[in-house]
Amino acid sequence: MQINLSGHHVEVTTSLRDYVNTKFAKLERHFDNINNVYVVLTVEKLNQTAEATIHLNGGEVHASSQHGDMYAAIDTLVDKLDRQVLKHKGKMTHH
Repeated sequence: MQINLSGHHVEVTTSLRDYVNTKFAKLERHFDNINNVYVVLTVEKLNQTAEATIHLNGGEVHASSQHGDMYAAIDTLVDKLDRQVLKHKGKMTHH
């Protein structure tokens, strides 16, 4: 799984990059057909936004999350994506 991580008004530090990689590894355990992931971290005033688009075999999944803390935003983002990936996987196995 290839993760493309970029920051908008935020420096993508090594710790942020490691955190994103660790969190997204959880998604890969649930669904191994993830081709690539585009993650954008944005800071606007007090809002920290994490959003991602995952390209899967058979489609793509997109989610975003806002929080006062970037790590919390990433946590929520991964939870949302996890639910969507599992739903996508469910559709794939029933067809």
